[in-house]
Amino acid sequence: MMDQMRLIRQRQSGSRKTTSERGMAIPGSPDTLVAAVHALKVTFERAGTRIFALRGVDLEIAPSEIVALVGESGSGKSVLGLSLLGLLGHNSKPEIEGEIEVVGAQIGSLSEPQLRRLRRESLGAVFQDPMTSLNPTMRIGKQLAEVAGSAEACIDLLRSVGIPDPARRLSAYPFELSGGLRQRVMIAMALAGSPKLIVADEPTTALDVTVQAQILELIRSVRDRFGTSLLLITHDLGVAATVADRVVVMYGGRVVETGRAESLLREPKHPYTRALLRSRATLDASGPRRLTMLRGEGVDSRSEEPGCSFAPRCELAFDGCAVTPELEIAGDHRVACWRAESAPGPEADPLVHAPPVVAVSKGLSSVRINDVAVSFKVGRGGSQGTLKALRGVTLDIEPGGALAIVGESGSGKSTLLRAIAGLAPVASGGVDISGAGKVQMVFQDAGASLTPWMSVEELLEERLIACGVRDRKERHRRILEACDSVGLYQQLLPAKAGQLSGGQRQRAALARAVVVAPEVLLCDEPTSALDVSLAAIVLNLIADLRERLGMTLLFVTHDLAVARVVADHVAVMYLGEIVEVGTTEQILNDPRHPYTKSLIAAVPESGHLPVPLKGEPASPLSIPSGCSFHPRCPSARSSCGETSQILKVSPLSRGHFIRCEPVVEELTWR
Repeated sequence: MMDQMRLIRQRQSGSRKTTSERGMAIPGSPDTLVAAVHALKVTFERAGTRIFALRGVDLEIAPSEIVALVGESGSGKSVLGLSLLGLLGHNSKPEIEGEIEVVGAQIGSLSEPQLRRLRRESLGAVFQDPMTSLNPTMRIGKQLAEVAGSAEACIDLLRSVGIPDPARRLSAYPFELSGGLRQRVMIAMALAGSPKLIVADEPTTALDVTVQAQILELIRSVRDRFGTSLLLITHDLGVAATVADRVVVMYGGRVVETGRAESLLREPKHPYTRALLRSRATLDASGPRRLTMLRGEGVDSRSEEPGCSFAPRCELAFDGCAVTPELEIAGDHRVACWRAESAPGPEADPLVHAPPVVAVSKGLSSVRINDVAVSFKVGRGGSQGTLKALRGVTLDIEPGGALAIVGESGSGKSTLLRAIAGLAPVASGGVDISGAGKVQMVFQDAGASLTPWMSVEELLEERLIACGVRDRKERHRRILEACDSVGLYQQLLPAKAGQLSGGQRQRAALARAVVVAPEVLLCDEPTSALDVSLAAIVLNLIADLRERLGMTLLFVTHDLAVARVVADHVAVMYLGEIVEVGTTEQILNDPRHPYTKSLIAAVPESGHLPVPLKGEPASPLSIPSGCSFHPRCPSARSSCGETSQILKVSPLSRGHFIRCEPVVEELTWR
């Protein structure tokens, strides 16, 4: 302890050194850097309270460099990105201290017309949800023309970002494009002015794994072809590992670690970086299991207290952490931690190590889905068509079992859950839930599924009243019990959805689902937009509830690593059909269907680049003949477009079913 305190005093008494003086190479000299931020502090005013968003940030971006900015929600990532773009706005009364230099211009000294010109000529932006960035009332071509000019230039831009048949896409509205195509349009618009820097804020969040791989490949190609620098804001460390040259980790409005991507993600030095890496779901783990959780709560952004912001959650904390650490050399990283050189053992890990999932007690309800078909009429008049969302889906989930349903957007995953819940009309076939078990559903966007004008307590009480609980004291007792079971503070019962964080909203949605104990829980992408630490908490909560209540679980996800964590069986869907189903180990360790193999190859993991699946899924309005996957299949035969495929058991593994005749034939002849 005394040695640590002596080191702190020595550092404080010494003069501040530049990065080059410390002997560590920097991306470029100040004259060549695309962006340089020094001692940046940003505060906002919200409801009469000052919010300390950035607390002294240094950042440098070199030409043609991809820098990944990672950290939990509320760490200041998006505020830093908006600062570089000069888009902090005025409604929240921002106060800015420090220096922001972008493409040789000091952002703080520019007038609004000068800022607009800088953004038009030198900067680009890609935001998380392209539907909120694109004008829904304007065709794509008209929106592109505002920044690109001629139709020929628009077509060239769309072609440069890999959009097929670009001339035809000019007449489309945003809602007529898939999520991946909309994000490509946003990247094309960002490239229109030949920018030197693009700020991409969570551009792959909530995209399925194949579209994400395509966008990541596009990001790399933008840098390689145009020499554009990118600041990639992401909470997905797998994404950072695959595309970034350098990673910057933020916590509580400060940079806590920075270094080359491969080195930092392989040997992190800061306890917070280690915690993030340990809490994420990965494909190489065994499952089902509980994830290791980052303990404690995040930083109170209303507090300006000095010292290390991470100290309250860190097992390495000591008295010296009351002094704010600066970024110092630690190996080939720069780390803001007084004990960065300490050996990271189990006792130094700021994590809650949850036990493995034990055998689940059998519940009362099984779920049997027999040849279910769901279709919708879309369009009007002569353009009316039939969208075939589900085409003869058959599944059998035993009581207490857990099934993950994976596949690209538009494959029918969410429609299948809605059909089980009675929220989608079943055209043929049937859903049988034995014992008439209670079914509850947790949706992807908890904020949208919680009534905005009702408090958390009112939402839970509404369910209890509907189920016949008349006694007010009994309702209050069960509400407190439900909140305790999902880790939701009782102080938040009077709060409305808009006053809760993302993780708190998802906990409230889970509490509403279990306040009357369900026998079947349906989860539709409940963690897709959460950062890794919050996702770990929510996934562990679901595992705890499943174990305690003996629930049968159906969990829709596009993240195959999450499927490994939560499920004992996996069903892979494509264009409304099950193409492969088996145990989690069978599907993820020994996939057989070409589509399943493509999904796994597209996962961004440290150590290998994701392999994008080529082409776009066919429209459910016009299903290809024969095998619906054959137009994209790398091993398709000529007969695959003529003969419909049947789900057949694998000759090598009982309970492993595959909808692919060539694969079944190959396995049979082995």
